[in-house]
Amino acid sequence: MNILIINPILYTPDSGIIPARKSIKDTMIYGMCLGFIKMGCNVVLAAADEYRPIEKENYDFKVLFFKSTMVSVFPPSVLPYSLEFKKWLRKHCDEFQLVIASEVFSFQSLMASRICPEKTIVWHELALFQKRFLKIPAFLWYNVIARLFMRKLFVVPRSIAAYDFIKRYMPKTTDKYIEHGINIEKFEYTDTKEDYLMYVGQLIKRKNIPEILKNFAEYKKRSGSEIRLKLAGTGPMETELKEMAISLGIKKEVEFLGYLNHKDLNMVLKKSKGLLIDTLQDNNMVSIPEAIVSGTPVLTNSVPTNSFIVKKNNLGIVCDGWSWKELERLIAHNGEYVDNCMKFRWHLSNEYAAKMFLDFYSANIKQCVN
Repeated sequence: MNILIINPILYTPDSGIIPARKSIKDTMIYGMCLGFIKMGCNVVLAAADEYRPIEKENYDFKVLFFKSTMVSVFPPSVLPYSLEFKKWLRKHCDEFQLVIASEVFSFQSLMASRICPEKTIVWHELALFQKRFLKIPAFLWYNVIARLFMRKLFVVPRSIAAYDFIKRYMPKTTDKYIEHGINIEKFEYTDTKEDYLMYVGQLIKRKNIPEILKNFAEYKKRSGSEIRLKLAGTGPMETELKEMAISLGIKKEVEFLGYLNHKDLNMVLKKSKGLLIDTLQDNNMVSIPEAIVSGTPVLTNSVPTNSFIVKKNNLGIVCDGWSWKELERLIAHNGEYVDNCMKFRWHLSNEYAAKMFLDFYSANIKQCVN
């Protein structure tokens, strides 16, 4: 079976800037493509050229990068538009039995809806209007373009929050969500934990890391625990956070690890008693499933759209405005949470997610295409 996966934006830019990366193999969509490969499918991934890695690399499947058009009007960091892709899709659409396009609010998804609607599924993540330009472009897209030109497409949400949002605009939205699958074979796991917690991600303002440091310091003060905190990631707030750790009296207990590749990150994450998240703005966070498949529970607020997995399956704690009290509960019931993570890891695999897509295809699309 030949599958085209359209995912122009391979990773989330910060403040409109697309960072240069050496590889795309650690992106969520690359891992998802591997799941289809394991299921015996042939995959082509279509992405925007602005996300092409700065170093040449070999892939496990065909990856095509398409140049964006009118970048001053449609920034590739937000809403890439590509005439090159449109021409390519018209020429090659008959080669695929299934097309999976990322997001309803996307020119490439709109192109697929006009060229090959009968075989296209939109895999939707966003659970609210994008904030740019007072939300007006997003409002017009969902209420006018989506309803007029995309309503015949099947939509598979990536979370419960995404379903609650997109079902208002796309009538063929299924309530069977499919989470990002990850390549669990690359993640070692263990139920033997060392005495530390972790933060994983960019050291930037919207991640709300100062609040994590404050709650960690308060927990140590009240409990007398010798537990440590390790932060994996880089960013402009690093110096400020180090100074804050000193002012809170936890300098010796807080370790900044810098950037870690997937292998090195897994070695540290799997031994942690918990992953800490208190983000102000995020969609699906890849660190959540990566922690779970490593056997590590998650303490997070409800902002990440995939936080519901943690709550629904008791894989940690979901609490808005969490404090030292939730940290205390995470440590006290750590064994239970770890055991639940170990049992649930298969459901977060890319192979499991691919199987769900193929089952949906068989039930809803296969007869129409054939």
